[in-house]
Amino acid sequence: MKRSTQGAMEIESPQAFARRLNLQFTRISLLTRALTHRSFLNEHPDETLEDNERLEFLGDAVLDFLVGAWLYKRFPELREGDLTRLRSALVCTEQLAEFANQLHFGNALRLGRGEGEGGGRQRRALLCATFEAVVGALYLDSGLEAVSRFIEPLLADAVNEILITNSDQDPKSLLQERVQAMGFGPPVYQTVLTSGPEHMKSFEVEVKIGGCIYGRGEGPSKQAAAKAAARAALERIEQEEIEAPAALSKPPGADDPSQNSPN
Repeated sequence: MKRSTQGAMEIESPQAFARRLNLQFTRISLLTRALTHRSFLNEHPDETLEDNERLEFLGDAVLDFLVGAWLYKRFPELREGDLTRLRSALVCTEQLAEFANQLHFGNALRLGRGEGEGGGRQRRALLCATFEAVVGALYLDSGLEAVSRFIEPLLADAVNEILITNSDQDPKSLLQERVQAMGFGPPVYQTVLTSGPEHMKSFEVEVKIGGCIYGRGEGPSKQAAAKAAARAALERIEQEEIEAPAALSKPPGADDPSQNSPN
């Protein structure tokens, strides 16, 4: 497998990436561009390629259309509002980043040294953007049918999980209903970190229940990060109910003064 090195890590080449995922690119330069972050070009000014931002824009539009069409055909009984919620759940930052993780996109990203060392290969907003860019590149190279073949297996698995867990519902509303039924006040959300350049901001938000941190989420907006945090909190509550239901009478760490200290 052809690889290049970036620091101590071997980076998968675009050609190897395409072979591994069975993507038939006739113009490999499009895929190379899709995998190229702006930070890479800042450190390699002699590169003639653009970064992946325009392809990200195109891929976002292609995904909206193809996911909507796929849902329309797969669920003929669903009403418009339900289809819209499912599409939103399938194309949200967290889900597209999960697709990229499943396919090991991080090994092929062309990042600047600082971005790579700063955890860029695991950053959800960056993985989501790269997934969209690869979709845009595949559309330009091979058309809608090729994109459909690439994404539909991912969609089939993901939509089943979404329906089982009700994750197409607004996680903030679900969390508020759940914790109030448990006897706690409303969840409190706090933005704890803002990073990235102006064109690609990333936010991290914590959610507290009864003064204790229950979840943390990341997203390209504060609202998206808050939803991811709420989703993480819901997952934690579910796990704790299975493992030790009595523990939920009081949030973990409630007796630890350090958990309630101000930031």
